[in-house]
Amino acid sequence: MMKRFILVIIMMISTLGVYSFTSNALDAKKTSYASYYHDRFNGRKTASGEIFDNSKFTAANRTLPFGTNVKVTNLKNGKEVIVRINDRGPYHSSRSLDMSKAAFDEIGDISHGTIPVEYEIVD
Repeated sequence: MMKRFILVIIMMISTLGVYSFTSNALDAKKTSYASYYHDRFNGRKTASGEIFDNSKFTAANRTLPFGTNVKVTNLKNGKEVIVRINDRGPYHSSRSLDMSKAAFDEIGDISHGTIPVEYEIVD
């Protein structure tokens, strides 16, 4: 009986450790580059099944769950925007976010194409 109790306690502790590590990894601020969607993607279906709208504040990321709200900060000017993840991508190794044109324009100059950003999950 005592062995079983100790085994259950060990399993609970190890599960909490994994949860804590995973939670911290997702909540950490990350630095990368962001780009924006071309107008030709307007009206197309995203990986989440939504219809893409370049006037809404949405973004694509390779791993974050759909519906996740992310605060994106332009590292050059400090401007911030909150976007909702609704698509997968970008498929370029130096970028972590593809933002809608409206969201990108809120924090950066569209003529630059990409901007250095810091991003983090928000509630």
